[in-house]
Amino acid sequence: MKIRRLIAASILLLGIGVMTGLRTTARVDEPVGIQNKGGHLSAINRPDISLDQANLAIDTAIAKSVELGVKMDIAVVDVGGSLKAFARMDDACLGCIDIAIRKARTARLFDRSTGELGKLSQPGGPLYAIEHSNEGLITFPGGVLIKDDAGRIMGAIGVSGDTVENDDIVAQAGANAL
Repeated sequence: MKIRRLIAASILLLGIGVMTGLRTTARVDEPVGIQNKGGHLSAINRPDISLDQANLAIDTAIAKSVELGVKMDIAVVDVGGSLKAFARMDDACLGCIDIAIRKARTARLFDRSTGELGKLSQPGGPLYAIEHSNEGLITFPGGVLIKDDAGRIMGAIGVSGDTVENDDIVAQAGANAL
């Protein structure tokens, strides 16, 4: 049963990619490995956000939250979409913990902000109901990609706890810290 669901989900995502022009994260012009001491490629070469960088993004997002006078839950995921760092401001909404994590993960899985995905997932849109895939996605603003100086994706940040406009402002501040 799990295999059928996995195959169905894979077909759905492939179809969505074809319909919307979404591309995979691998690019032909990017190296596919890291050179070891012998000069051979030995591992996938994707920049990954460090814990220090993730904490900087969170600290910057918290500062922006304080400036706006809001309490936020803030999550940073790595290049693979796994949780790297998380902060819940004092008195921030308990229900927003999962939302913040899902926003970050959603942005990373689809290599675009959750606000952009939200526009595509409206009724009649090419990604309508996509939020039901991948064990639940969030397709409203507040999930933003984090990129290195060369523009390569390192991870993503997700913020939840106030209006989607403020969530997005705080997420952008965190992403821009790097």
